[in-house]
Amino acid sequence: MGTVLVGLILAGIVALIIRSMICDKKNGKSIHCGGDCKYCGGHCGHSETER
Repeated sequence: MGTVLVGLILAGIVALIIRSMICDKKNGKSIHCGGDCKYCGGHCGHSETER
C-alpha cells in the first residue's frame, strides 16, 4: 500500500513539473532559450525582438 501511495505522489509531482514546463514554453520562457543568446546563437529570434 505504501509503495502505491508513494508512486501516486511521485507521478503527481512529475505531472506538475511537465505542466509547468509546457506553460513556460508557451510563454516563451523555455529552457532552450532562456533569453541568453550565447546558448542558442540567436536562432530563437529573441535578439531580434529586443532591438
